[in-house]
Amino acid sequence: MLRFHVKLSRDTNNTILAQVPDVPGACTFGEDRAEALLRAPDAIETVLMAYIDLRRDIPIPRAGGKGPFVTLPALTEAKLALYTAMRTAKVGKAELARRLNCHLPQVDRLLDLRHASRLDQLEAAFRVLGKCLSVEIREAA
Repeated sequence: MLRFHVKLSRDTNNTILAQVPDVPGACTFGEDRAEALLRAPDAIETVLMAYIDLRRDIPIPRAGGKGPFVTLPALTEAKLALYTAMRTAKVGKAELARRLNCHLPQVDRLLDLRHASRLDQLEAAFRVLGKCLSVEIREAA
């Protein structure tokens, strides 16, 4: 579970500014605390998509600390894990497409954090990288 600390502060125009220290550039706002926290995962995903485009490492959230926190969706976490596995294995998008016997746009969608990819497609991608995708269900915090 990717859980990021969010730093909240009052902005100059009386809105609430939400910044994510572990993801430089991830910043948003809200009319109140709840709205700022609701928008934070989208801000994080936006910055992480740029990291993927620039072929940068995905920052790992630091453990501990005081809240508030936001959690990224499970599908986003799976896609980020796929991107990280590709980088570790030094497998580019074209090579992954070749291994999956699919077209490059399909791999692009697997790495697009805003695209609703199917779980079986992600499983296949992990499989050709020698990995296994598993799902864990636990009690909500």
